[in-house]
Amino acid sequence: MLREARDGSLVNASGAELLGLVAEARGHLARAGLKKGDRCALLAHNSIRWAAADLALMAEGIIVVPLYARQAPAELVAIMQDCQPSLILCGDEALREAITKAWPDAPPRVLLIDIFAGATAADRVAAPATLSATDPVTIIYTSGTSGEAKGVILTAGNVNHMLSCTTARLDQLMGSPAKPDSVFHYLPFCFAGSWILLLTALSRASVLTLSTDLTKLADELRLAEPHYFLNVPTLLERIRSGVEENLAKRGGMALALFRSGRAAWERKQSGKSEWLDAVRLALANWMVFSTVRQRLGPNLRALICGSAPLAKETQLFFHMLGIRVLQVYGLTETTAICTLDDPRHVEPGRVGPAIPGIEMRAGENDEILVRGPNIFPGYWNRPAETARVLNDGWFHTGDQGEANEAGNWRIVGRLKNLIILNSGHNVAPEPIEEKLLRALPGTEQVVLVGNGRGYLTAIVTGVAARDGVQKQVDRLNAGLPHYKQVRAFHLEKEPFTIENGLFTANGKLKRDAILARFAGEIEAMYCRKET
Repeated sequence: MLREARDGSLVNASGAELLGLVAEARGHLARAGLKKGDRCALLAHNSIRWAAADLALMAEGIIVVPLYARQAPAELVAIMQDCQPSLILCGDEALREAITKAWPDAPPRVLLIDIFAGATAADRVAAPATLSATDPVTIIYTSGTSGEAKGVILTAGNVNHMLSCTTARLDQLMGSPAKPDSVFHYLPFCFAGSWILLLTALSRASVLTLSTDLTKLADELRLAEPHYFLNVPTLLERIRSGVEENLAKRGGMALALFRSGRAAWERKQSGKSEWLDAVRLALANWMVFSTVRQRLGPNLRALICGSAPLAKETQLFFHMLGIRVLQVYGLTETTAICTLDDPRHVEPGRVGPAIPGIEMRAGENDEILVRGPNIFPGYWNRPAETARVLNDGWFHTGDQGEANEAGNWRIVGRLKNLIILNSGHNVAPEPIEEKLLRALPGTEQVVLVGNGRGYLTAIVTGVAARDGVQKQVDRLNAGLPHYKQVRAFHLEKEPFTIENGLFTANGKLKRDAILARFAGEIEAMYCRKET
């Protein structure tokens, strides 16, 4: 059921072996005296033991607080001091020492491996705890793009509903396969969408292969040969850029066929095919597209993408190669998912229709409102914050969006990211940032600035020449109204990363932190332009 990719080989766990690990962990929890409703922090990298510990804790009615192993110790301690766990499970000694140093009076800290040893038959509880639909099963802390992280409580009812929805969508994707689904996974289980994928895979006839070394992702993918896997846009953007750059370097026949096939495919999508386009497409597919598909995985049915907006051009790129990209939209507060692409009716640039059983509508300023059994009951110890986002059962997502006649949603941006110029014009930064990013090879991120100012400026990270950036800015500005035009920019070689505190673990910009870090550079852009 579960596999770990380690040093070019696979470490396997059958269903029986996984249940054995769960039983051993439950024995340890029984000896530790934890009871239903207690919290337990789970601080470790993805592994078979992580999954077994998670299942054991839920079986005992203990509320799991999954934590990101790469997060700064001070931030982890702040989260744990907020939720007050009775026990902290640490993936390795280094993590335990880091927590001990930052919080000497922390609750008991136990290595994850140690809870799978020493259990006796007398320790093991025969039946799992009885959970009602309203019982909390986890508290997942939001990534905190601005301000401190908040603990999102999710219940058994939330999870049960979501698993029925994800299973139904995967049934549509896979049909009735003769063998179990092969699924690859590299995103940390401490994120809601990643955790839901784990539980979905365990609920289906699946073999889930866990990545253990992101520097060997390509090798692990080849080892897993998955039918599908969950992604953030960053990876798909890098794959696309890598393919295009490699073909440009090779040149010759491969590049010519790729360009000819892409042009033919684009004309076909717009209904303007030429009489030789079928031949051009066939040659490109035979000589180039099929090679790229083979390298990504010979069994690949789909790439599932969520967490942040995906450029429409990137989604179309993979569709051209013959690989469907299915988008997912949701927040931790919606048990990770609000919409899921229907594999039979994918509309590029949109994130699919609302999942069965929930309602979605656009409220004031086109804010997306959601109501249904997937909505969380509230934030841990934050009644005022809960009241602010929950009104009459409707969850106010803070995202702007619109649905077309087919019910497929398009995400425009975040309300709190909205730039309000001193002229009163409102600008959603994400579409402009995305267009500039796509136009600038070697660029890592683009962040638009201008709240309360007279015009927009931008911070551009990565390897980019000033003349090249200016050329693309001028080209973009030519098609925009005056208030959406970028009038100045700052180049920064170092990209925004998790390590420098300017990027969240699930691929989102920490805009407030970026504005604070580059306050001087931003001020210089406006002073320079105004003089």
